[in-house]
Amino acid sequence: MELNTTITLIGVRLAKIGNEFIYKGPAPECEECRFKNSCMNLSSGRKYRIVNIRTTTTHNCQVHDGGVQAVEVVESPTISAIESKKAFKGSKVVFEPPSCKKSECNMYDLCHPIGLEFGDKCTISDVIGSAPDDCMKGLLLKIVELKHA
Repeated sequence: MELNTTITLIGVRLAKIGNEFIYKGPAPECEECRFKNSCMNLSSGRKYRIVNIRTTTTHNCQVHDGGVQAVEVVESPTISAIESKKAFKGSKVVFEPPSCKKSECNMYDLCHPIGLEFGDKCTISDVIGSAPDDCMKGLLLKIVELKHA
């Protein structure tokens, strides 16, 4: 078992080691389910990776047609572009995407990654390198791997 794993339930068809997903929160059908505390134990909007399948036992589910089963997950790091002056391995940062609304920019998805929200406290676990494209705002960017602190 890896450190910082969480046991949760996930749809049988999605339960494969290495699969990543973003937890979006409970569906309305979950309110009356007896397993809701086991399924709704993740942080909404965060990205997770399945690291172990706990059992082959499945449980009926109103959302997942094949049922659900227990898995161990860890929070996945997020790849993002941040300003070069803030990009130091081990640094603690508060995530603030550029105030850019240019969705046609090649860097937009890296500057506004899914799984990170404005104000999230993160640690830079790795500096991958310079941004592959120029920022349309003229910022100097580095590609980093961020983990929620």
